[in-house]
Amino acid sequence: QVRLVESGGGSVETGGSLALACGFSVDTYSNWCLAWFRQAPGKEREGIAAASTRNPYTTYAQAVKGRFTISQINANNTLNLIRNRLKPEDTEMYYCAEMRSQWSDCAAWLRYTSWGQGTQVTVSS
Repeated sequence: QVRLVESGGGSVETGGSLALACGFSVDTYSNWCLAWFRQAPGKEREGIAAASTRNPYTTYAQAVKGRFTISQINANNTLNLIRNRLKPEDTEMYYCAEMRSQWSDCAAWLRYTSWGQGTQVTVSS
């Protein structure tokens, strides 16, 4: 099994920035989709964005487009997630996930089945 480890969570002041990283243990020579999800208290887990290991491709969920940005997967097998101007309602768990699939499948959010443990982001006011 691949291992996925989120980092960068914690307490952030209102108006601050979210900067998370997910480390993956995959064969980047093969086709993998790596993604970020979020989950608010009492809500279902929701896809944010995803990238491909083999193509310069990123995709964003419509509901969050314009709110988050992700990097392409870097040489250290890390996918970054950034959002500025955080609000208290952005207090959520953030998870990374993976599936072995081609770049055109990376936005199929329901197909992700391998998950990290998540990292908590708390936005204070």
